[in-house]
Amino acid sequence: MAHLLLLSTYELGEQPLGIALPAAVLDAAGHELSATDLSLDTWPTNQLQQVDGVIFSVPMHTALRLAVAAIKRVLTECPQLPIALVGLYAPVAESLGVLRPEDLATTGVDSLELLDWTAQLGGKTLHATEQEDILPRRDLLPPLDRCRHCPVPLVFHGRSHAVDLDLVLGDIGQLVELGAGHIHFADPDFLNRPQHARRVAKAIAHEHPGVSFDITAKISHLLRYRALLAELAETGLAFVISAFESTSDLVLSRLDKGHSSLDLGEAVKALRAVGVEPRPSLLPFTPWTTRQDLIELLDFVASYDLVWNVDPVQYAIRLLLPPGSLLLVDEDVETRAALVGYNAEELGYTWKHADPLLDDLQREISNTVEQATRDDVRTDATYAQIRALVFSTFDLHDPGPPTPINAGRGDGPSRPRLSESWFCCAEPTKEQFKRLADARLSDTEPVAVTLGVAAEHQALQIRRYP
Repeated sequence: MAHLLLLSTYELGEQPLGIALPAAVLDAAGHELSATDLSLDTWPTNQLQQVDGVIFSVPMHTALRLAVAAIKRVLTECPQLPIALVGLYAPVAESLGVLRPEDLATTGVDSLELLDWTAQLGGKTLHATEQEDILPRRDLLPPLDRCRHCPVPLVFHGRSHAVDLDLVLGDIGQLVELGAGHIHFADPDFLNRPQHARRVAKAIAHEHPGVSFDITAKISHLLRYRALLAELAETGLAFVISAFESTSDLVLSRLDKGHSSLDLGEAVKALRAVGVEPRPSLLPFTPWTTRQDLIELLDFVASYDLVWNVDPVQYAIRLLLPPGSLLLVDEDVETRAALVGYNAEELGYTWKHADPLLDDLQREISNTVEQATRDDVRTDATYAQIRALVFSTFDLHDPGPPTPINAGRGDGPSRPRLSESWFCCAEPTKEQFKRLADARLSDTEPVAVTLGVAAEHQALQIRRYP
């Protein structure tokens, strides 16, 4: 038996599944476990001195950027301690030079890789049949009154896999017992299997009346399964997260999104027709973006009364190109011209826009959003700041936001949303890095509300990653 410490650097105010899921399997293998959510708790110096290995959860870009900083601290304090990275971004870390031959980087899709690694430290390896029907270990994690929302995963690694209904309900039951009144499904697309989605939603309503939930769904699925939306709303669907990305058909085509700019408004209307609000994610800055694209995107947000539905950091998101990205394999002329080279520190390939003003603007918007977050500026006021910045940068007169052609439910601040802003595909902030570098982290410091919804799915759905 080995004593293992599981660390999560950034999980958006959730009880981190990147810890809870592997912990369940490791517990079944006989290991002694402890866990720390570094977005909430102090740096575990004392625990590091007592464990046989450390496991980091790295489900997304932001988490890995922060984990790299945390790994350096671990190796400073305990140079001989074995380290494992688990999550969709773990393979990216192999090129960074922070892992040694004895360390592990695994997506976690096949838990046998992690079990084999931990077996070398002590304990046993489970057969696949022994890993079935194991509920996540949520007792190791901070209680829900310290978190912001609660995830349940259904789909991983770009493949549709229907998790057994009883297993899903079992985990939801754990969360409800802990006090959860809302469930966040952290899967890439809840509607990949619409009939299974219907069964899950009905079961939640039946077993846990009054518990609401949110889902992630592609624009194309929202339109294809429009008839199912009313039924989901009746069973407790509160809002839907969807990758709108851009109002540019060129950008949408380059990203192979499967929807057009006209579909965006139709999806908003379809959701609001059944009383459900959309929560769009955006990708404003790509090698194909034009100045006019940015203005049209801001106008679209206003036209569909989405100012309060879009977390301001979404206006600063820049295309990420990690190793193996399909956008690198199948380059177009603009991408090839924009590429600068691989940057290990940034975990991907850097690029520059043909119009340098757009790169400057992206940095300015990032700074504006980070400052607005620190100052707790209202979402509508931050939108106004960003809009003013865009027009002034382009030396254009702003005629003002267009009149809404589709109104949202209730006033903006009251619309349902994750209480933690969605920053999954953005860069970590200076404050987040500082928290990992400090000798001690404050017990009372709130969750960092900065640079991603749920973890695993974004690297697959929004950025067309392999």
